[in-house]
Amino acid sequence: MPYEITVRQLIRQLQTVDPDLPVYFAINPDWPHVHRIGQVIEITGPDGAVYIAENGQHAVLPPAVRNQLTWADV
Repeated sequence: MPYEITVRQLIRQLQTVDPDLPVYFAINPDWPHVHRIGQVIEITGPDGAVYIAENGQHAVLPPAVRNQLTWADV
């Protein structure tokens, strides 16, 4: 089931990690790759949200990360 988080929740989670580490998206458990984060934009109004754009594929997701995410080994 999809799970939405707020900007506040994301900030809270990010405050627990080293601020100098690079940040990537882990996308698609069936084809697990690491993607760079691109532009961040905010849309205001009734359908307001924050969008984080993908900025290119970086690598295959390491097995240790797939295990931590409980994604099946590919």
